[in-house]
Amino acid sequence: MSPLLRRRTPKPEDRTVTLLAKPGCHLCDEAREVLQRVAGELGVAFEEKDITEDEELFRRYWEQIPVTLIDGRQHDFWRVDEARLRAALAH
Repeated sequence: MSPLLRRRTPKPEDRTVTLLAKPGCHLCDEAREVLQRVAGELGVAFEEKDITEDEELFRRYWEQIPVTLIDGRQHDFWRVDEARLRAALAH
């Protein structure tokens, strides 16, 4: 296979994990702890977005929070499985 056609695994510093959450959400607090720890250990950027401050995010995700995105794509919702998260970030 041509080197140009091979899928390249992004470097950790080029990845972003996003937590979609809202204030007062205990599942969001649990997810935040896992995401911050894993992102910190792997050198991946971590960001959090409050769905109550974004009408589109609220409309789209209000029943699923917390929602985890990896590089802008939905990875998980409600609970974060640390092993699954680490595996996804390794690819």
